[in-house]
Amino acid sequence: MHKNNFTNQPQVLYITSYPPRECGIASYSQDLIKALANKYDNSFTSSICALESDTEVHTYGDEVKFVLDTSDAASYLQCAEAINASADIRIVMIQHEFGLFDSRYDEDFLHFLSSLNKPVIITYHTVLPRPDAVFKRKVEEISARSSAIIVMTQHSADILVSDYRIPAEKISVIPHGVHLVPHSNKKALKEKYGLSGRTILSTFGLISSGKSIETTLDALPDVIKNEPGVLFLVIGKTHPNVVKHEGERYRNQLLERVEKLGLQDHVRFVNYYLPLEELLEYLQLTDIYLFTSRDPNQAVSGTFSYAISCGCPIISTPIPHAKEVLKNDAGIIFDFGNSDQLASAVNRLLADENLRDTYSNNGLQRIVSSAWQNVSISHANLFKKHDEGFDLRFRIPEIKLDFVKHLTTDFGIIQFSKIDAPDITSGYTLDDNARALVAMVMDFALSGDRDNLPYISLYLHFIKFCQQQDGDFLNYVDEEKNFTPQNAETNLEDSNGRALWALGILISHRDILPESFIDTAYVVFDKALRQTTEMHSTRAMAFSLKGLCYYNRNREVVEHLVVIETLAARLAEMYKHEGELSWEWFESYLTYGNSILPESLLCAYEITHNIIYKEIAQCSFAFLLKQTFDETGIKVISNQEWLKKGGTAARFGEQPIDVAYTILALDRFYQVFKDEAYLDKMNTAFDWFLGRNHLKQIIYNPCTGGCYDGLEEHQINLNQGAESTVSYLMARLTVEKYRVEATV
Repeated sequence: MHKNNFTNQPQVLYITSYPPRECGIASYSQDLIKALANKYDNSFTSSICALESDTEVHTYGDEVKFVLDTSDAASYLQCAEAINASADIRIVMIQHEFGLFDSRYDEDFLHFLSSLNKPVIITYHTVLPRPDAVFKRKVEEISARSSAIIVMTQHSADILVSDYRIPAEKISVIPHGVHLVPHSNKKALKEKYGLSGRTILSTFGLISSGKSIETTLDALPDVIKNEPGVLFLVIGKTHPNVVKHEGERYRNQLLERVEKLGLQDHVRFVNYYLPLEELLEYLQLTDIYLFTSRDPNQAVSGTFSYAISCGCPIISTPIPHAKEVLKNDAGIIFDFGNSDQLASAVNRLLADENLRDTYSNNGLQRIVSSAWQNVSISHANLFKKHDEGFDLRFRIPEIKLDFVKHLTTDFGIIQFSKIDAPDITSGYTLDDNARALVAMVMDFALSGDRDNLPYISLYLHFIKFCQQQDGDFLNYVDEEKNFTPQNAETNLEDSNGRALWALGILISHRDILPESFIDTAYVVFDKALRQTTEMHSTRAMAFSLKGLCYYNRNREVVEHLVVIETLAARLAEMYKHEGELSWEWFESYLTYGNSILPESLLCAYEITHNIIYKEIAQCSFAFLLKQTFDETGIKVISNQEWLKKGGTAARFGEQPIDVAYTILALDRFYQVFKDEAYLDKMNTAFDWFLGRNHLKQIIYNPCTGGCYDGLEEHQINLNQGAESTVSYLMARLTVEKYRVEATV
C-alpha cells in the first residue's frame, strides 16, 4: 500500500481505449469513470491515457491527459516518465485486451509497467484457458508487474489461478457494469419505435463474424411458423476494425442470407451506434434477447449484461459469463452455431409468458449487483486498499419524489411493487399513507414546493378515510377501496399510533400549511385520542407520544399534557422493569422500529421537562446504538429473528424502515444535546442506503427514486414498495436539513 501525504485529491489514471474510438472497452471505461464520479464526492479524480496506434488516431476531450501509441516504442517510455512525474496520479488502472496492444512491442509494454512508480491495477477483459507456453509467460509477466488484477467472472479468476499460477489473493472479481433502468411499458416503447404488434427478438453490439448472427437467421423460419409476427432486430454498426480490413462483407453476407431465406419482413438492421438511452429502450421493448457467439472463451459480454438489466429473457451460447448468470432458471443456454436448438428455445419461450417473466425476474436479481453504482464501489474500495490516501465519501443523491408519486393513485399510496411497477392488487395501508404524509410534509417544509400540497391532502384524507366511528383506525384497504378481513386478524394499535404521529407532524407545521389541512387534522386527531390511553403496544404508545409532542409544540393543550405524561410514565416503568446493567431497554427483546422508543421519551422530556425521561432516553438509545453500530457501519436488528436478552443478534435481514427510524431518532437527539457523535452516526446510517452495508451494494435506486425492500444475506430484495421508498425519503430529507443549514 502506498502511503502519501498530498493536499490535492488523489487521481486515478485509466490507460484504455476511449471515445470517440468505437469499441466495447472504450464504452466500458467511459461508463466506469462516469459511475465513479457520480458515486463519490470530493474523494478522488480521474484522468485518461488513451490507447492509440498508427492506424487508430482520434481527437479527445480534456479528460484525456496522455496518449499512448502502442505501435511506438518511444511512446511507452515517454508515457511512463510523464505518469511518474505527476504527483497527483496515485493509481494507474489498465484496461487490458491483447488486441489493444501491438504484439511487436510486448517487451516495451513490460518495461513500461516495471517503470511505473505507482500501484498498477490491471483489468483483464479476456482470460484464455489452456494457454501455450509463450502466451502463459506473457500473462504471468504482466500480472507480476501489477499490484492487483480485476476480472469480470469467477470463471476467469479460476483460470488465472489454475492455468497461470497467479495468487488468488491478488485477484478481485468485479462484474461488467450495467445501467439501472426504470422498466418502461413495453407496449408504449413498441409504439414509439413503430413496432406495435410485433414480437421482438434482438441482439446488439458492433457487428463482426464473431457475433454468429447467421445462427439466428437460420433459426428464424422455424420460429415464424409458430409466431408470424416475429421481428429480429440486429442493432449496431459494423465494428470499425472489421470495416478497415474487409469492409461490409459480413453484413452483406447477412443481407444475402435474409433474402435467400425470405426473411425481409422479419429482420431489420439498425445500422448505427445507438446513444445509450435509445439502446436501453430498444432492449426494454425486446421480448427475447439472443446472444450468439463463435468464441467459447469469450469471458464476458457487456451486451449480454445490458440486456439482462433491461429485463430481457435471454437465450445464449455457453460463454462462461452466460453459464454463471443464467444457471438455475435465469435463461436458456444452447450450443454454439446450433440453429435448431435456438429455434426450439425461442419457440418454447414465446409460448410461455410465465417462463419469460421468471427468466426476466431471476436475471434482474442476478445482475443487480453489477449495477454501475455497485461496480464503482468495488473499484473505489480496491483503490483505497492500495492507497490509504483515498478518503471515500459517497455523493448524496438529489431528492427525488418521482417514485413516491409513481406509487400514488388518486386514493393513496399503493403498498407494494413488483420490481419498480406498482402492484395495485396489493392495495393500500394506513401505515404507508401515514409515513408518506410525514415525508411530504418534511419535503414541503424544506422546499416550499406547492406541488406537494395535493399529495399531502391525499394522504391526509386517506387517514381520515380509515378512521372509524369510535376514533380507531383500520389499516388494510384493497384496490376497490374496501377494508379487508386482515384488519380483524391483526393487532392495529401500531397503525393507530403511526396515524397520530403523522397527524402530529402535519399539525406542527400549522404555520406553513393550508388552514383546511390543519383543521381536518385536528378533528381526526382529537377523535382518535379517546382511545390512546388504552394502548398497550410499546411502539403504538411511542408513536402516539411522538404525535402528541409534535402537536403540542408551540401550542400546549392541557388535556394532551395528561396523556403525554401517562404514556411517557408507562414507557418509563417498562424500562425500569426490564432494564438492567447489561440490558438497558424497555422489553426483553429488540424487534422492529426500536429507535422510536427512546426518541418518544426524549420528545416527552421536551414537553414535560421531566429529567427522568431524558435520562432513560439517553441510556436506552446508547444501548440500542451499541447493538446496531460497529466500525463497519450500521446493522439494524434482523427481521428474521429478534434479538432477545442474553441472545445473539441475527446477522442478515435488514429493513430500510429501521435504518430510517434510526436516522430520525439521531436527528432528534442531536437537536436536543448538540452532540456531534449523533450527527456522525446519522451520516454513517444514511450511507447504508448508498452501499455501506455487508453486501457493499446500493439499497436506494437513483434511477427510479425508489428504495429496495430489504438487505438479505446474499442479495437485495429488488421490489421497491411504499414502506422502503418512503422510509428512504424520510432519511434523505433529514440529512438534507443539515446540508441546507451548512450552506446558510
